[in-house]
Amino acid sequence: MPFIIPILFLGLIILFSAFFIVKQQTAAVMERFGKFHSIRQSGLHIKIPLVDRIAGKLSLKIQQLDVIVETKTLDDVFVRLKVSVQYKVIKDKVYDAFYKLDYPHDQITSYVFDVVRAEVPKMKLDDVFVKKDDIAIAVKTELNDAMIEYGYDIIKTLVTDIDPDAQVKAAMNRINAAEREKIAAQYEGDAQRILIVEKAKAEAESKRLQGQGIADQRREIARGLEESVEVLNKVGINSQEASALIVVTQHYDTLQAIGEETNSNLILLPNSPQAGSNMLNDMVASFAASNQIGEAMKKQNKKNDNDE
Repeated sequence: MPFIIPILFLGLIILFSAFFIVKQQTAAVMERFGKFHSIRQSGLHIKIPLVDRIAGKLSLKIQQLDVIVETKTLDDVFVRLKVSVQYKVIKDKVYDAFYKLDYPHDQITSYVFDVVRAEVPKMKLDDVFVKKDDIAIAVKTELNDAMIEYGYDIIKTLVTDIDPDAQVKAAMNRINAAEREKIAAQYEGDAQRILIVEKAKAEAESKRLQGQGIADQRREIARGLEESVEVLNKVGINSQEASALIVVTQHYDTLQAIGEETNSNLILLPNSPQAGSNMLNDMVASFAASNQIGEAMKKQNKKNDNDE
C-alpha cells in the first residue's frame, strides 16, 4: 500500500509530460529513440513519454541578422558597411533548416562577407553610396541561391550604414564645403554684377531725364525772354535795350535769391550799387558795337561781290 502513492504520482507526471504545446509561428522537431520522427506545428500535441522527445524548436518568424563588413574601395578607401539580412525558415523545409545547418548565422555572415568584399572593391567611394542598393541585391541573390537548400528564405537585404574612415569623412566634408562656398561666391558675384548693371542703367536714365529737364527749362527760359522782348518792343524799347534790361533784371533777381539764403557762402562779383547800371551801359554799348561791325561786314561783302 505505501508504494501505490509514489507510483500514482509518477504515473501522473508521465501522463502530463505526454502533452506539450507548440507556440504560434513555431515548429517543433520530434525524435523517437534519437531518430527524426515528425514536425509539429502550433497547438496542443501528445508524445509518447520516454520514447519521443522534442529535439528542438525553430521560429518561423522573420528574423534579422546585422553583419558589419570592413573592406576597401576602388580608390583605396577603407569603409565599414552594415548589412541587415532579413530571413525566415521555410515552413515546408523545417527538417533541412534543423538538421543541415548547425550555425545558420555564421553561414549567412560568411556569404555576406564574400559578396560585399567582391562587389565594393569594384566601386569608388562615391559609387558605394550611390549603388548601395545594387550591393544589397547582389547579397540577396547570392544568399538565396545558397540558403534555399538549407531551408532558409532570404526576404530582404539592406545596406543600412556606410562608414568611411574618419579622416576620409573629414576630407569629404571639406570638399563639399569648398564646393558650396564656390557656388555661393558665384551667386554673390552674379548678384553684384546685376546690381552694378541696374545701378548704371538707373544713373543713365536719371542723367537722360535730368538733361531733358534742363533742355526743357532752357527752352522755356528762351520762350519767356522772347515774349519779354516782344512786350518791351511794343512800348518803344528796341531789342538790344530790351535784352540788356532783361539781363539786369535777372541780375537783381539773383541778388534777391542770394539774400534770402542766410547761410549762403556765395560771393557775386561785381557787387556794387553801380554794378547794375554799368552792366546795362556795357551791354548796350556792346550790342551797338556788334551791330556796327555787322553792318560794316555786310557792306564789305556786298562790295566784294560787285567787284567780282
